[in-house]
Amino acid sequence: MAKIQKITPNLWFNDQAEEAVQYYASIFKNSRIGRVSRYVNDGNEHHRVREGTVMTIEFQLEGQEFVALNGGPLYNFTEAFSLIVNCETQEEVDYYWDKLSEGGDEGAQVCGWLKDKFGVSWQIVPVFLTEVVHDPNPVKIQKVLQAMYRMKKLDIPTLQQAYEQA
Repeated sequence: MAKIQKITPNLWFNDQAEEAVQYYASIFKNSRIGRVSRYVNDGNEHHRVREGTVMTIEFQLEGQEFVALNGGPLYNFTEAFSLIVNCETQEEVDYYWDKLSEGGDEGAQVCGWLKDKFGVSWQIVPVFLTEVVHDPNPVKIQKVLQAMYRMKKLDIPTLQQAYEQA
């Protein structure tokens, strides 16, 4: 029996779980696709999905385990839940931003948030920013946040400049 992570995020897709998992695995270098379960005819009066269709797919991105479910159109993703990608460099920020926003929506989002083509919200965040918001100097925090609020994709040099000028 496989070891199961204590808390595992479950992402509910209409019918794109397999496509989404393959997409995410292609973006994150340290990823793997695990077990797949399929719908059976029993319970069809509830799920109304053709027998043999993918029900769940276990997958891992950067050591974090997830489950993707083909649950039908009952629920949609919202910005109330997002996945944070912590980035060490601007190159990493650019890479994840470009890949995850492809076919998605970066227009309405600010502060490093985007929606991918499946509607999942992501935050592409420089580790620098995470450290800065814990600085004991509130003026430095304020200056960096003011700079951040004007950005969609976060720009580390601009954030560092705001920090240093405070």
